[in-house]
Amino acid sequence: MKKKVFSTAFAAIFLALPASLDAQTVTSPNGNIVVTFSLQNGGVPTYEMTYKKKPVILPSHLGLELKKDKHVSKGMNETNLMDGFTETAHKTTTFDETWKPVWGETATIRNHYNELEVDLNQPESKRNIVIRFRVYNDGMGFRYEFPQQNELNYFIVSRERTQFAMAGDHTAYWIPGDYDTQEYESVISKLSEIRGKMKEAVTENSSQTPFSPTGVQTSLQLKTNDGLYINLHEAALINYPAMHLNLDDKNFVFESWLTPDAVGNKAYVQTPFNTPWRTVMVSDDARDMLASNLILNLNEPCKIKDTSWIHPTKYCGVWWEMIAGGKPWAYTFDLPSVHIGVTDYTKVKPNGIHPANTANVKRYIDFAAKNGFQQVLVEGWNIGWEDWFGHWKDNVFDFVTPYPDFDIKELNEYAHSKGVKLMMHHETSASTDNYERRIDAAYDLMKKYGYDAVKSGYVGDIIPRGEHHYSQNTNNHYLRAIQKAAEKHIMVNAHEAVRPTGLCRTYPNLVGNESARGTEYEAFGGNAPYHTLILPFTRLQGGPMDYTPGILETKMNKWCDNQSYVHTTLVGQLALYLTMYSPLQMAADLPENYEKYNDAFQFIRNVACDWDDSKYLEAEPAKYITVARKAKGTNNWFVGGKCDADGHLSTIKFDFLDKGRTYTATIYADAANAHYDKNPSAYTITKRKIKKGDTLKLKEAPGGGFAISLIANK
Repeated sequence: MKKKVFSTAFAAIFLALPASLDAQTVTSPNGNIVVTFSLQNGGVPTYEMTYKKKPVILPSHLGLELKKDKHVSKGMNETNLMDGFTETAHKTTTFDETWKPVWGETATIRNHYNELEVDLNQPESKRNIVIRFRVYNDGMGFRYEFPQQNELNYFIVSRERTQFAMAGDHTAYWIPGDYDTQEYESVISKLSEIRGKMKEAVTENSSQTPFSPTGVQTSLQLKTNDGLYINLHEAALINYPAMHLNLDDKNFVFESWLTPDAVGNKAYVQTPFNTPWRTVMVSDDARDMLASNLILNLNEPCKIKDTSWIHPTKYCGVWWEMIAGGKPWAYTFDLPSVHIGVTDYTKVKPNGIHPANTANVKRYIDFAAKNGFQQVLVEGWNIGWEDWFGHWKDNVFDFVTPYPDFDIKELNEYAHSKGVKLMMHHETSASTDNYERRIDAAYDLMKKYGYDAVKSGYVGDIIPRGEHHYSQNTNNHYLRAIQKAAEKHIMVNAHEAVRPTGLCRTYPNLVGNESARGTEYEAFGGNAPYHTLILPFTRLQGGPMDYTPGILETKMNKWCDNQSYVHTTLVGQLALYLTMYSPLQMAADLPENYEKYNDAFQFIRNVACDWDDSKYLEAEPAKYITVARKAKGTNNWFVGGKCDADGHLSTIKFDFLDKGRTYTATIYADAANAHYDKNPSAYTITKRKIKKGDTLKLKEAPGGGFAISLIANK
């Protein structure tokens, strides 16, 4: 039976109709969200969702198509898991706990939901599946579960057919569907406009190719005409390909679209097995979207017994002078092709401008020690960069051999003498096989020299050849690297990996990901001022981002031959340390630029990166975000506000402060004539006393913001 399509005009009529007799309903603990499951004619699993009696998801079908294959279990070629089901049982339960994250935006997180489990059977094929719904006050998640059984043991998923039928032509904040990168700038459009805007969205980089003219990536943020905020994503992505969404733009129905492997298959399954959770967040207040812990709560509890070695980190490093200043990662220009074990680098001429050298790294170590940073990242320290993107890429890095001008032993001794650690960099060149062959030796070298954190990179085409960055096989690699790192007490910050889905709850040594268009693109032409006002609603829903903020000299031509500029004011960069949450925060600019703006740099020195509490005070996607955070183990608060190119007048009510306590507030604000393009470096710094109940109004410049430190008085 084909799915009936419900337009906005029919939504209210449909919602008024009585549910079918065999429908099962589960509500959120506060009663605002109602999820209904039923079997439509032909035994088609179907669900729908409302929020305060408004439609969120209209009746939408569930199911999977299985690949016909002579190697799969007997009978598997007869029927797909899409129809012909009967319900054999169902039950509802309630769960309520409070758990403590190792690091996070708050000291505790409540995990409170009502659950509906529906057991289904296909009589013809004798197969059983379970569909499980968990409904929270801020949304819900559901997944497919496959018990072990004779007629459903090994199988191949050719297509997942999970639908999300929207109730209208919503505004969407989206990036194109792509199996290998999330490094796009977000597009804002109606659902009906996605097809027309897709070409425009990908012209910036012709190597990026969407899988469909209406395909988009999750996390997808939506806003309805009647003021609902809806977010579609997934949680607990384990042993499965990443889910994208393909839109029927005539009827506004999204359908899951899984990343294929090298031969076009989607997932290889052995029962018992659970898919990742498909998630729908909803609220009539944008602040609730940013404060939601739904994705984290749908992941398993921490599997690392001793987490004492995991710590939030503020770092600087050898990076921006290469990204923005054009200095090379490679030691020499003399070699047309390099292969590990072939080239003797001591016999070739260095290029003379390789930044990852002992003297330059010592300069960064001194800077970190002086300013209270815990670690120093060094990119380009190891041999192989001369041909990292060439035909030898599947064997170009060994992750243990430094260039001749990088004395790893001396630098680690020097760093430790200053109370600083070095942060390892592993650029895998997307050769997951090579990395896994060498990962034990690479991690053991880190332990030998006292490194406890690694920034890994996956730039390029995946090897094994033909695989994608977000396929089942590659996703499994990312998790294996995190698990192996946990065994060695190493924290991981993976760049170009799959976008996070809350696995940092289960493996909190996953302290960061890139998985989106970060600050580096400011050196390649710039990010729109609204870019960092969409990412918290989309990319950051699954976990923190290593966005690498803190570029205080926003006009790069003041220190190098680069005409690009950062599309924020200087103060707007300070605000990102609050609005772009991460336990791993980089001060990404050059030491000399921080010395130039030393008074503003004080905020970066002071701001925490681990929190006991967070309060979102103002929020609207792509427009503005204001958040207050209480530093872990202290009475000190920090407040940050960021806005788009229109500017914003922020009204801050200090109701969150402790009663009876006064605070010394240092306020970093845009000057009256500040502008991200015309006058980005205009700012003011003022001090005043603040107490609970006070109100402060701050005018944010176009592309600007503000930052406030509130130090509790005794």
